[in-house]
Amino acid sequence: MQSQDVAQSATPSSPAGPVIGVEQAEAALVEHYPRLVRLAYLVLPAPAGRSRRVLGAHGLVQRALPRGRTPAPLIPAQQAGRDGDPGYALVRLQVVRTALKRGARAERWARLTPPLPRVWGLKLYPRPGGADELALDQRLSALSGPARAAHALRGLERLPDGDVRRVLTAAGVTDVEGALAEADGIPEPYRLLGSCEFDPCSLTARPTDLLRRRRHLKAALVGGAALAVCGTLLGLPGDGWGADGAAAPPYARNPAAQAALDPGRLTRVAPAVWKTSARTDFSVWPARGDRTGDRALLRRALAVWARPGKSVRVSATPGTPAGGPAGPPQLLYAGTVDTARVVILYDGLRVVRYAEPEDGTEGAALDFARADGAGRAGSGAVVLSRADGNVRYLTAPWVRGAGERDLREPGSGAMALTLVDGVTSPLASPALREGPCTSWNVLRLTDGTGARLLTDLGELVPARLTAGPPGSPQDVSGAKALRTWAPYACSLGAMRSAGVRSVNAWAFAEQPLPGVRRAAEWVCTRAETWRGGGARVLAQFHTPGARYGAVAAKAESVPACGKREPRVLAGVLWKSATDGWYLLAAGSRGTASVSATGGVEGTARGNLLSVRAEKGARADLEGRLENGRSISGLR
Repeated sequence: MQSQDVAQSATPSSPAGPVIGVEQAEAALVEHYPRLVRLAYLVLPAPAGRSRRVLGAHGLVQRALPRGRTPAPLIPAQQAGRDGDPGYALVRLQVVRTALKRGARAERWARLTPPLPRVWGLKLYPRPGGADELALDQRLSALSGPARAAHALRGLERLPDGDVRRVLTAAGVTDVEGALAEADGIPEPYRLLGSCEFDPCSLTARPTDLLRRRRHLKAALVGGAALAVCGTLLGLPGDGWGADGAAAPPYARNPAAQAALDPGRLTRVAPAVWKTSARTDFSVWPARGDRTGDRALLRRALAVWARPGKSVRVSATPGTPAGGPAGPPQLLYAGTVDTARVVILYDGLRVVRYAEPEDGTEGAALDFARADGAGRAGSGAVVLSRADGNVRYLTAPWVRGAGERDLREPGSGAMALTLVDGVTSPLASPALREGPCTSWNVLRLTDGTGARLLTDLGELVPARLTAGPPGSPQDVSGAKALRTWAPYACSLGAMRSAGVRSVNAWAFAEQPLPGVRRAAEWVCTRAETWRGGGARVLAQFHTPGARYGAVAAKAESVPACGKREPRVLAGVLWKSATDGWYLLAAGSRGTASVSATGGVEGTARGNLLSVRAEKGARADLEGRLENGRSISGLR
């Protein structure tokens, strides 16, 4: 999450500066366009993903021109070719100001891309750098927006701290000294800012998901037909259902839909059914909470589900339909939590959460999460509320104990949480945390069959954490699994709001480091989604003594590291303290040989490769499995 210390309105440029015309500003923008786009790319938040971040950087630079004659800021340029150019200083200030506003709205920015520029059918992202660049990108993504801006202005623009303060103040930053102090935490801060890793003007192009595009086209055609039918129904006579709380006005009479909105027809499961049922999932959860008999609240929740009004905030995990219930759903919870009235319902496919303030229905929220095929492990808990940086869960009836532990600290124990009618006491949520990742708190549940860890990724159903080979992952409960996860816990931040069902960490190789009597660890983390497709895979490289693992490669919608393709090959550029740069590559067990071609040439028998390389070199990796099949390096 990004820091919220950017003011709502930017401070205007000083009237004491010269007046800049749009022509002069355009000339500066065109001449220095690559540098301005790189600056915007560095300041923008990471949750949007590299492709959207590239388009966003180009978009906000292209919209940085003033609308007329504007006073120039009193911050000069500091590089040859820009020194004394007030047009450049004006455009640069506008770029920083707009990028910080985007950062202050990071959650919405992660879902929305500016309308222009737009590239259909292609993913564009900068060329990948080495391990140092990847580590720097991770560190920058953990900073607040103003701290990233301070770092970029110092390193890329070579501005002294006095000018950096003036730029940030003019851009609307309220805590300038805090931003500078936070930026001081980046080691060897500026030597990598000119790398191709941060160059959104030198791009790699790949196609988007072709099958998903085909499905979306079909869905659009079906949606158009449905809209036409709804338009016809809107013109039909009749009084409709009547408005309910924050629900939209009624549109047509439908006996089946009316039955789905009747609180008296809600399915309610007895408390002990789960003990004898053949299924152990959300379908056997009993109805709990102090408002299960509040028919007015239940009616409002059902009505808003069927037709949410304009004031209702609606969210759904990717791949989850947001339509109304087909029939009477099952009631899981209705009660007062913190300062809200909350209702949780289940229709066999989705878990739905309705929340409204205690003092009315204005500001109601409706959340959807897909939960089909959850099973015992996937239906251990749902998010009941998030407030003040904390989260409360409603746990399954078979859960006997709950605790909170820091995934970053494998040696620390779990702190017990109280359970009252299945509701946990509040625990810190990593999905709500701002600033650098120094801890990652997870929920630990015990149910008589063992212990498992769940993590909040900003959605209704928490994700299950596992460790081990893809064919036989185990819950993270033992010391070895906890040690495996510790360096990679913060990488879970890249998987927020993606509909993640479970995340597995698999230590697939250890590799001796050249000139060092220690070995580095290769770990593959794979996030499976509730919709089946769209899995996210990260190959991470962890050197001895490092607190965090570095992302060496990442991919989406690939079978690598999964049950169907339990193989992986990845490489990274690594710098020895005494012996220069190396290309290090590792394959999973069963890899007979590894070869590198392109910018680095080399072949090794077995699953490990170590070849001398130049800084910034690029190579293509290919492995040969023991069964003769080939495998390509993960990108």
